[in-house]
Amino acid sequence: MRAGQPGYSAAMRRDHTLMDGAIVMDGPVLAFGGPYSNLEATEAVLAEAARRRIPSGRVVCTGDVVAYCADARATSDLVRGSGIHAVMGNCEESLGHAAADCGCGFDADSACNALAVAWYAHADRSLDAGTRAWMRALPRRLDLLIGGRRLAVVHGSVRQINRFVFASTPESEKNAELDHLAHGGAACDGVIGGHCGLPFTQAIGGRLWHNPGAVGLPANDGTPRVWYSVLHPTADGVEVELCALGYAHERAAAKMREAGLPAGYAEALMSGLWPSCDVLPPAERAQRGRPLRPGRLRWAGALEPMAALS
Repeated sequence: MRAGQPGYSAAMRRDHTLMDGAIVMDGPVLAFGGPYSNLEATEAVLAEAARRRIPSGRVVCTGDVVAYCADARATSDLVRGSGIHAVMGNCEESLGHAAADCGCGFDADSACNALAVAWYAHADRSLDAGTRAWMRALPRRLDLLIGGRRLAVVHGSVRQINRFVFASTPESEKNAELDHLAHGGAACDGVIGGHCGLPFTQAIGGRLWHNPGAVGLPANDGTPRVWYSVLHPTADGVEVELCALGYAHERAAAKMREAGLPAGYAEALMSGLWPSCDVLPPAERAQRGRPLRPGRLRWAGALEPMAALS
């Protein structure tokens, strides 16, 4: 949904107050990751923000605006013009600086790395100088104040833009990343991260690690749905709502086939299954094809499950 399209109003682009370098969020925050050049999915998630009356200043993207799908330029233009907040992903870092590859962190001999050659070349051909300059200017970290808590939005991990952090990543490693948040700035209560493509929410020693998932590809759960979250401020913390999103995935897949992009990723939009699980740890690999469920968690130091949503 572009500025000027139905459902988008000027009131949804207002600026927010800064406090100690953090953006003060005065209401629910919609978070999503990985648009991945999937224009249809990106339009759908921005339409969800409008439907929920969440202004663009309270929408945040964890990066990788451009990747696997067909519409690199159009998706970049949409995100760039929408007024939402976004952090730099490894794809923005690479494309912004005209690097030779996506910098995704794939093993050199992996199927993911081989598939990346085609989609990265397609994206690289699609972008103009203005889009690359916008990518270079994106911040690597944004801090939000919501529900009395300070949360850092990053792409991969706090210290490494292309590090894969999964639900199964050891707590000791997440703790080390969370500890690093205070270096050179204000202490934070948690992280909103991306990159791994799978949604999860955990409390690590009372601090939050939340990944809202990606909208550009399904979550390897055997359904074509994609994922985002809404963080609702409460009197003593944050309520995290994980949300599934349907969109015109058939159209997005058809455009990928027309562009000659790897068939495996076009098929993934339809089947909900990734063409390769090279990057996944054993625990996440074992969940392949098991449908995820929307739900809510209340975080006030610890996580309190709430009723799952259908």
